[in-house]
Amino acid sequence: MLLVCGDLRPGLDGVADYVVRLVDELTAAGAHVRVLHTGPPSGVPGARSVGRRWVGAGLLAAARAARGADVVHVQFAPSMYRFRAGVGLLPLVLGRTPLITTLHEYGWWRVERRVPPPVWRVLERLRLADRETLLLVPRSARVLTTNGRHDADVRRRFHDAVRTATVPIGANVSVEPGVDRSAARSAVRAELGAGEQAVLVAFFGFVHPVKGVRYLAEAVAALAAEGRDLHLLVVGGFESLALPADEAAAFEQELRGQIAQTGAGSRTTLTGFLAPAEASRLLAACDVAALPFTAGVTGKSGSLLTALGHGLPTVVTSGEQRDDELEDGRQVVVVPRVRDGAALADGLRRVLDDRTLATRIASAGAEWAARRSWTTIAQQHLRVYGEAVERP
Repeated sequence: MLLVCGDLRPGLDGVADYVVRLVDELTAAGAHVRVLHTGPPSGVPGARSVGRRWVGAGLLAAARAARGADVVHVQFAPSMYRFRAGVGLLPLVLGRTPLITTLHEYGWWRVERRVPPPVWRVLERLRLADRETLLLVPRSARVLTTNGRHDADVRRRFHDAVRTATVPIGANVSVEPGVDRSAARSAVRAELGAGEQAVLVAFFGFVHPVKGVRYLAEAVAALAAEGRDLHLLVVGGFESLALPADEAAAFEQELRGQIAQTGAGSRTTLTGFLAPAEASRLLAACDVAALPFTAGVTGKSGSLLTALGHGLPTVVTSGEQRDDELEDGRQVVVVPRVRDGAALADGLRRVLDDRTLATRIASAGAEWAARRSWTTIAQQHLRVYGEAVERP
């Protein structure tokens, strides 16, 4: 099969990390996978860059590669393609090769804003084009989404004329095999200069303005003012495809200043980007995780699945479009407001003061994450590929 994506640098993009993990699992399951991508060479086995963008030489390279493929599978997120539309023309060069498209982001972007929304609605009703993916969704044998909300968006936009299926994502970082949690707890606290009994609060993921870390620092400062011994461990880098180096450096400086203003500066450690094994070791040493995303946290978050997979009772924010999969008190504690340090402090208090609750959601959260293992995800993909090949 031929897998198509944008910039394939997993250290800078969550979707790129997803692609690498999916390729690894599909290969382990016996599939032969080739990858075409834009951007610099990735170093991923079987992957080849077509240059900076998909138009022109990129489409020609895809046309040649597709001739020997049973299925072409496009991974779509606007940011991965630097908000360029060329990949949306790919169906024009594929011939009869079945196309699968996975939508990692959907429902908020338009590839061409000069075309009025009513015109897009007509094009979509007739399955001629999609405002976000051009020809990808209308011409796919199957459209995969990572969550129910995106699936509903596709079906509503195309009046159920497009075949969809939901395949959840997996964790960005798996639990490191053989990790000694007790040893990690002691070692990490010593490294941080924190007390042996200090509570470690973990944030994991790319550190961007929309991740709400400043509000988590406010919550930690408020809890520390009550006499609690806490330390905030922010595990993740700043630079990404969405936040290039100069912008990332400026934001890091701004965030450090905001954290200092909360009074939590001496209680906060920003690790920067870490190799998976080291990130897993740090998470294994923590007591609780908190993800204060300003748009709310959903089940399509690799950061959430990573925290839950490490057995951490996890506090999440809920945005305007709440994810019904995440139930307060079942696998997470849900804070019903965003950009609110006091509300985050309330959520953390619930976990820290109620060990029964903390144990229950940690256990249920780990089970929920386990059902989204990469092995299971690969098997779901293989079934979809088989159906696409067999479809007349």
